[in-house]
Amino acid sequence: HGYDVHALEAGNGIRLGGVDIDCDLRLIAHSDGDVALHALCDALLGALALGDIGQHFPDSDERYRGADSITLLRAVYDLVQGRGFNLVNADLTIIAQKPKLADYRGAMQAAIADALNCSAQQIGVKATTSEKLGFTGRGEGIAVHAVVLLECP
Repeated sequence: HGYDVHALEAGNGIRLGGVDIDCDLRLIAHSDGDVALHALCDALLGALALGDIGQHFPDSDERYRGADSITLLRAVYDLVQGRGFNLVNADLTIIAQKPKLADYRGAMQAAIADALNCSAQQIGVKATTSEKLGFTGRGEGIAVHAVVLLECP
């Protein structure tokens, strides 16, 4: 299981699930702020007790300023495969009041599947609101839960 959250502010678009989303917001982060991929990285790392994304790609390291999270996800999956494991499936739940994400789910599944060299059918992406409750409901940020199942062939 992985979880991540990033704050939102006025801007010119976000990257989420490896997909650029045109909106009047931006995610505040050291990297590209792709909170969905960060949660997925944490789920993959956590499944094998390999720490978390912050240990592997610290925000104190300038090499990762503006980093493309797809690149980080691929590096994490290389670690997973290096330990002899492969992805069975991944399921992500994005919690955001805005922007609306339903039209982007398929593209996110395809982008993540491409990064993990698997079928889009192995990647679940769901988006929900928090019914205007809490920081996500007030539109102050986006939170993501990710769960993965790995196998050792």
